[in-house]
Amino acid sequence: MAFTVNSSKFKFATHLAAGVKGKRVLISGAGKDGGLGQSFALAAGLNGAESVAVHFHSSYDDGLDLVDFLKAQGVNAFPLQADVTNMGDLWATRTYVIDKMGGIPNLVICNSGLTERGYSFGRSLREVEGESTAMRRARVRQAFINNLNETRVVLDTKIDGFMAMTHLWSGEAVYANEPLQIVYISSRQSIDPGMSVPGYAIANWAVLQLPEVLAVNLGKAANLVTAYSVMYPFVRTGMTNEYAENPKVFGRWQPRMLETYEAAEAFMQLLALPSEETNKGMFEVLVEEDASKGEKGVKVSWKQVKFNVSEEALTSTQALTFG
Repeated sequence: MAFTVNSSKFKFATHLAAGVKGKRVLISGAGKDGGLGQSFALAAGLNGAESVAVHFHSSYDDGLDLVDFLKAQGVNAFPLQADVTNMGDLWATRTYVIDKMGGIPNLVICNSGLTERGYSFGRSLREVEGESTAMRRARVRQAFINNLNETRVVLDTKIDGFMAMTHLWSGEAVYANEPLQIVYISSRQSIDPGMSVPGYAIANWAVLQLPEVLAVNLGKAANLVTAYSVMYPFVRTGMTNEYAENPKVFGRWQPRMLETYEAAEAFMQLLALPSEETNKGMFEVLVEEDASKGEKGVKVSWKQVKFNVSEEALTSTQALTFG
């Protein structure tokens, strides 16, 4: 069975459950065992959500096991398999989700378990001693193609996929005149890029702008659909586990990686806040050492991030005039 987490760690205090209690919750990218999306699904289902849609694309084995587990706990959980970058595929899920939930979702968590294996952006591959020019050209070309194909998948999912999910469910919410909250899961690397994952950093930067873009486009309906972005540092998942004991990877941001249940509990703090307090916001998870909790003790808190755009005249140019 592909369900290995300790579910008891996802049952939180009553005041934290307020953000999901009685809600119809849809989480994208929730299928992978030990993943962040799975932790959100467990947090919602085990803390009073009315229904939970567990979305996955290819991680159906793990995703179906998660659904079975939640059902065994009395949760109205159901699987949702779709490619969020395929608009026809995503649109086809609309009626199915509404039927299974008994209404449109009122909390949509846009999460993606994709990242890049890593490559040196803007730098050529190192030379190999004794390699012919033809062999090097072929090797560099193939690496170039492979790297950018990997980046394209991340960009498509984080940008196109999140845009499509937003367009679909905010449109349904406005039509039904029912409130909806959307949360976009981003990364600390969006504002402090790490090496080797350029597409991941760029895609997560774009995610930060979605709440503001949505509000502008909704106009008078902006009070009906609220949204915000969350930036996580390193969380121990199947993608990051190999780096979990390597502080050179995560050390500049945190003393250790967060476990998924810790990341989920922190997330529940934000969900429990009034939507007018979080709407259009960008929130960053801070992880600091807490020696009072032992060798691995940490303190997790939140910081709101604001971009202060500054515009200044470029004095080295002169204005052009046209008649």
